Amino acid sequence: MSCHTNPVVKPTPAVAAAVVFQGRVLMVQRRNPPNAGLLALPGGRVEPGEPLLSAAQRELHEETGIIADAERVMTAIDQFQHDDRGRLLSHFVIVVVVCRWVEGVAVAGDDASQVHWLDAAQISSEPSLCASARRIAANLLADPSRR
Repeated sequence: MSCHTNPVVKPTPAVAAAVVFQGRVLMVQRRNPPNAGLLALPGGRVEPGEPLLSAAQRELHEETGIIADAERVMTAIDQFQHDDRGRLLSHFVIVVVVCRWVEGVAVAGDDASQVHWLDAAQISSEPSLCASARRIAANLLADPSRR
């Protein structure tokens, strides 16, 4: 066991909803960790017994008011948070789910303080966009078959 490992911290399953609509990707400014204060894909923790695709739809609706069809898993990423001494504070395993917009106007709710629809230029230049969301959004917009 590494000196940077905290045996109390367990990986937490979470989802992120990747929604592309009219050439833009939906992002939220997060209120809470991970990525508090940054723009990221909407999402959150998976509830016990909740399927991943259902969790993505629920989290998307709670954070933005958008109703979408969860279509498929795109990827999974690890999100680690460490203290100043390098000790592990949290570990989220975030499953990114591609969702197809069905209806609704995006408004901030639940864990989101703002919502933004970003185009490719904004995704490459927005300084408050977290690195993992930037990579995922750029991949989605670059390859229409991934949507």
